[in-house]
Amino acid sequence: MRAAVVILAGLLLALQYRLWFGDGGFVENRRLQARVGELRSQVAEQEEGNRALEAEVLDLKRNLAAVEERARRDLGMIRRGEIYVMVVPQ
Repeated sequence: MRAAVVILAGLLLALQYRLWFGDGGFVENRRLQARVGELRSQVAEQEEGNRALEAEVLDLKRNLAAVEERARRDLGMIRRGEIYVMVVPQ
């Protein structure tokens, strides 16, 4: 009888160990849940950035003034007859 109790207690401990620390156990589950939270926040940030880029693309497709403004700012575009003045900070 005593041997059966010891064997059953050993089995119970082995199963509990596996439940808590084994593959798919409680500890791994908590770690994966934390990782899912991190990834969800990254996805939300990237979706926000994508929406901003999509709005910018639509603006550039529909509005030639936006294209010209961007060309002036980023590429230094000037039209014929315009004079380019660069102000150098001191």
